[in-house]
Amino acid sequence: MDKIWIIAILLFLMITFIVWKLSVSRFKREFSDKRRKLTGQRTFYWEGVIGISIGLTFLMLLLLRWTNLLTF
Repeated sequence: MDKIWIIAILLFLMITFIVWKLSVSRFKREFSDKRRKLTGQRTFYWEGVIGISIGLTFLMLLLLRWTNLLTF
């Protein structure tokens, strides 16, 4: 059971980094420096990034289990 948690956390961190790298330029382009520094704008952005990452992590774990690469 410990192995699945380690895999899930590492997968979540990798997916979060990839989603952040792909979306940060659009966020910077869409909002000015003054609006980006507001706590509400950053919170909204990070809620989206983390929500997408959780969903993709869940789908990846299901895919790994479906292909029998990961058993738990």
